[in-house]
Formats: sequence, structure tokens, C-alpha cells
Amino acid sequence: MIRLQNLTLQRGPQRLLENAELTLHAGHKAGLIGANGAGKSSLFALLRGELTPDSGDCLLPGDWRIAHMRQEVDTLDRLAVDYVLDGDHNLRRVQRELAAAEQGHDGAVIARLHSELDSADGYTADARARKLLAGLGFDNAQMDRRVGDFSGGWRMRLNLAQALMCPSDLLLLDEPTNHLDLDAILWLEGWLQSYPGTLLLISHDRDFLDAVVDHVAHVEQRKLTLYRGGYSAFERTRAERLAQQQQAYEKQQAQRAHMEKYIARFKAQATKARQAQSRIKALERMEELSAAHVDSPFDFVFREADKISTPLLSLSEGRLGYGDKTILQQVKLSLVPGARIGLLGPNGAGKSTLIKNLSAELQPLSGSLTRGENLVIGYFAQHQLDALDDKASPLLHLQRIAPTEREQTLRDFLGGFDFRGPRCDEPVVNFSGGEKARLALALIAWGKPNLLLLDEPTNHLDLEMRLALTMALQEFAGAVVVVSHDRHLLKSTTDEFLLVADGRVAPFDGDLEDYARWLVDYRQRQAAPVAAAPAAGAGNDKRGQRQAAAALRQQLAPHKKAADKLEAELGQVQTKLAALEERLGDSGIYEAARKDELRQALAEQAQLKTREAELEEGWLEALETLEALQRELEAVV
Repeated sequence: MIRLQNLTLQRGPQRLLENAELTLHAGHKAGLIGANGAGKSSLFALLRGELTPDSGDCLLPGDWRIAHMRQEVDTLDRLAVDYVLDGDHNLRRVQRELAAAEQGHDGAVIARLHSELDSADGYTADARARKLLAGLGFDNAQMDRRVGDFSGGWRMRLNLAQALMCPSDLLLLDEPTNHLDLDAILWLEGWLQSYPGTLLLISHDRDFLDAVVDHVAHVEQRKLTLYRGGYSAFERTRAERLAQQQQAYEKQQAQRAHMEKYIARFKAQATKARQAQSRIKALERMEELSAAHVDSPFDFVFREADKISTPLLSLSEGRLGYGDKTILQQVKLSLVPGARIGLLGPNGAGKSTLIKNLSAELQPLSGSLTRGENLVIGYFAQHQLDALDDKASPLLHLQRIAPTEREQTLRDFLGGFDFRGPRCDEPVVNFSGGEKARLALALIAWGKPNLLLLDEPTNHLDLEMRLALTMALQEFAGAVVVVSHDRHLLKSTTDEFLLVADGRVAPFDGDLEDYARWLVDYRQRQAAPVAAAPAAGAGNDKRGQRQAAAALRQQLAPHKKAADKLEAELGQVQTKLAALEERLGDSGIYEAARKDELRQALAEQAQLKTREAELEEGWLEALETLEALQRELEAVV
């Protein structure tokens, strides 16, 4: 297990953790969350042995193999697949020793090393590395390209694949989804769910955390608090704890006010002096409870457009691409105020190509693209972060687009994006990726857009800023087209989905769970080998076909029974949940006299929701298995 005892950790003048406690048992999967700069990455460095505690203990088994996702690339000439294989250090050691033994013709050593190679699954290593790369979005040609040929985001995918390739007892992943698209994230979720070791994960993706972790460790006020469940469970439990803390604080403040009033009234009277003095001492001994400060540092809106057009933009018979290469064709799209569109599709299918054409960064190869006369576009893409002036401050960036505005008005606006005081005047060169993303969004919000085109806007943003962006988009009166791997953002801000795949853009009739199933089927179709031509006389083997069909029907029966059972139980749980929520809708239950009934109802609601999620997941898995078997049966028959 991992055990932190009375741990104090300091980096330079900043104390990150103070007398912190944490216990994680082997096999736990925990999300590590907290504000930027709270010490999450430093805690990872401590677990890897790169830092030592300033006081206290950091204890973990000495024989544990630790794998982590590196944030830098130290070689550019290695082929991608070889770079991933380098993550298995023991495998590479055996391979080096085996090459030396073969060169020296040492038969006994060669035999021993071949046995070690077999134990390390060395004969399947290349296939396993390529499977990891495929899951993370690399095609076969890319796997044999140099690391230096890839952009920074794709190099981070290689680092992630290298970490997953390393056999480990403890896996440390720092923001693994930052450079992934949605289909790669869904694949990674499945991989991590089946990972047998202990996982510690830093992430700002709440849906990803919910899918993968069973505990959440929260870094706050230099302490570590461990919560059971995923991120949603953490949010509920912490909200309840903060509400109780606020009640205790308010009660204590009332007691303090009463004591102070008594002291002020009677301390000058000789007959009451002793009682007043005892209250002064009691006041000094009273434990200081801080108010529950849960306000986000972010509070902003997209300024309302002065004018608007209907439609804002219209594209018909669009053929989109680069030069002579067509990516999408026959694209038809009309954007009106209030439209909320999420773009779905596999990596490289053309989502960014579509957004670039809508933003006028690219022009359609053919077709008609009409823009409304009052159209004002707010376009966010990752490359725009690099276009910021490194030498300019946030205030100067805003002054350049609003030269006549009062400085204080601009400072107040930037404060909503948590650029306050001296931070407003610091050059961008010192900013993190998250701060640059916030500044880019601030510049867009100031410009009064009536159409927002957002290509992965949550990359580098922490949970609080993601929530603030979600709320701002919900209040935005214009149209929104968004590409994002953040499922919570998509679910909270879009009304419809368009599927970009196979050179087309079409409405997607379903939700994100349906899209996850579509992706599984799409990958299977992409990976399916070309079927061999039937051998002569094969069509006459009716008996073999009947036997295969009978075997598949036999397999279908228990899965069908299991799916029906899960569906029935799910219906029962949902009925109970509906009745319980109707009870909670009665204002009388919130009266002080019924607080025990309320507490019991809330606890039962939490249990039912957890059970509902478990049953839904099991039912969907059972349906996927049934569908796969049904497709096999149809193919045989």
C-alpha cells in the first residue's frame, strides 16, 4: 500500500503539504485533484523518489515497479513503436543481453535468456506495443515513423503508450487525456479499468475520473482528504461536508458574538468581572473554524453581440480539404442563433477541417458558403495559444483590441478569468498552458461574438475553469459549434450532435453512450481483414453452417437472460428513485423536525443512484455482447 504519515512537502518558499495523511491500498484506482499549484505533480515526484519529504514519511513497498507518463521526449530518432517498447526496461535489458550472448555464441546463457524473454512476454511485445498505439489513434504507417516527425501532442501520446507498456505495480498518470480525442479517451478508459495494479491519476476530466477511479484524493489547504467513489461522489460528499462546516462556522460565530457582547457589557463591573474573564479565556480556546469558501476564482460571460443575423452562416454542397486532397464532401450546414452543436467523429475524420472552414481559416474547395452580414466569430483552437504575444501581458492583449476602454474596466473583466493584481501585468511567456487558454478565451469573450467555434477548448483547463466555461456557454445567446473530448461539457452545452466520418457530415441520432458503441463498431469495421473468397464447394457445406448457427444461438441464450434480468432490476431501481425524488420534492421534508427523515432519504437516494449507474453499465455491456453475437449469427446464416 501507499502510506503518507504526517507528511510535509515544500518546494522553495512554498509549502505544498503540511502534516498530510493518506493511505491507498494495493489495487485502488485514485484520482488526485486540487487547484493548479497545489502540489499534485510534486506528490508524484515524491512517490517516484525524485523528492524527499521535509518531514514525515512516504512509505510504499520496496519491490513495487513504478511506471509514469513522462512530460518530455528525450529522443527524436527512434521509431514510434521502438520508443513505446523502450517503456519495458526489463524486456530491453533481456534483449541486449541476448544479443551479446548470441554474438559470443554462449549457448547456456542464450537458453536462459530465451526463457526470461518468454517470461517477459517478449515474443508478443511488438504486437502489444502496436495495439497500444492503435488504441491511442496511430495508424500502421505512423507506428514506423520517427518520434521527431510528430507534433507535441502526438509525442505526449507516445509517452502515454510507453507508460502503459511498462509492467508496473503502481501507475502514475499526469493529465493523460490532455492531448487525446474522445475515441482515444474511451479506449484508455477501458484499458485502465482492467489495469490490475494501483493507479494514481491527475485529471481535470470529471467523466474520465468517474469511469476509471474508485477513490478521489483532494489536495486542499495543504492537506489530503480521501473520498470513496468517483468524481461525482466526491462532489456530493464534499458539498455535504462543506454545508456541515458552514453550519458549524455560523453556530460558532453566533457563540462568539454572544460571548463578546457579554464581555463588552460586564467586564467593567466588579461583580461580573470573574465571569467576563472566564468567557475571554473560553473565546481564546475556541477552535477557529474557517468559513466554507467554495467560490470559484472564475466568473465571466461572453459579452452580448450588438447585432445578429439569421442565419449566421450557411454552407451547402461543401467540398472541404487541403489543396487537391478532399476530406469532406457534400457538406450542408445552416447555423442560426441559439444552435448548440457538438461534432463527433474518429480522429482525423475532418472535425477540425470543418471548423477551420467555418472560421474562414480555410476556404471550401467547392460549394457555397454564405456568412451573415452581422456575423462575429469567436474561434478557439490550440494553435492560437502559440499566436499570443509572449512579451505582452493580459492587460496589454486586451488594450490592443479595446484601446478606448478604461483600464479598470479591462482589469475587472480579466479578473473574471482569474488574472488579478500583478498577474494582469505579467508577460505571457511565463504563463502555463492553462493560463494561456484562459487568456485566449477572455479575448474571445470580450469581442462580443454571436458564433463560437471551439476546437478542444478545455485542454489545460482545470475543473473550476471548465465549470465556469460550461456555465458561460449555457448563458450564451449565439450559436455554438464545439469539438471536445470533455463529455461533461458536451452534455451540458449542446443540443444536437453531428457525426463527421467517412467523408461526410450527418446528424447523429443518439447520445454519447450511443456514440461510444458506434466507435466500437467503427473500429471493428476498420480493423476487419478483407474476407477471403469462398473456396470451391464451400457453399455446399450447409451442415457446417447449421452447426455454427446452433452453437451461436446457444451462446446467445444466457446473455439474453442476463440482459433481461439487469433491465428488470434497473426498472425497479428507477421506479424507487422516482418515488424517492417525489418525496424530496415535498418542501415539508426540509423542516427541522424531519431532519432524520431527510438524512435517510438523501442517503437512500445516493445508494439508488450508484446502483442505477452500475446496472446501466452492466446492461449496456450485456447488450453489446448480444449485438456482437447476433451479427456473427447473421453472418453465418
